Amino acid sequence: MKLSHEQFDQITVVRLAGELTADDTEPLRRVVNDRLADQTRDFVIDLAETDFVDSRGIETLLWAQEQAGERLGQVRLLNLDDNLRTILRVTRLTNTFETHDSLDSALASLR
Repeated sequence: MKLSHEQFDQITVVRLAGELTADDTEPLRRVVNDRLADQTRDFVIDLAETDFVDSRGIETLLWAQEQAGERLGQVRLLNLDDNLRTILRVTRLTNTFETHDSLDSALASLR
């Protein structure tokens, strides 16, 4: 998995490419922890280039939501493919994550 991130005011946008699986969750956890330590509390996780997310990947997204929430922040998921939308629906996580199809919309929801 490749990961990059950038700041938009007090919001961190994390872009993931490749697979978010058990072997690849640590870089995302590290970025979330580092940004939280720097007082960022809101995140947009862009999954446009993410090919596959396994149960540990979903668990890591939930963990990020929990960590942000503990600091009164939030996580938005961006550019989900049909498979990930189905996974969220089947696991009843559609109410846990707010999803967006554009970065502008995701950022506006956090401001």
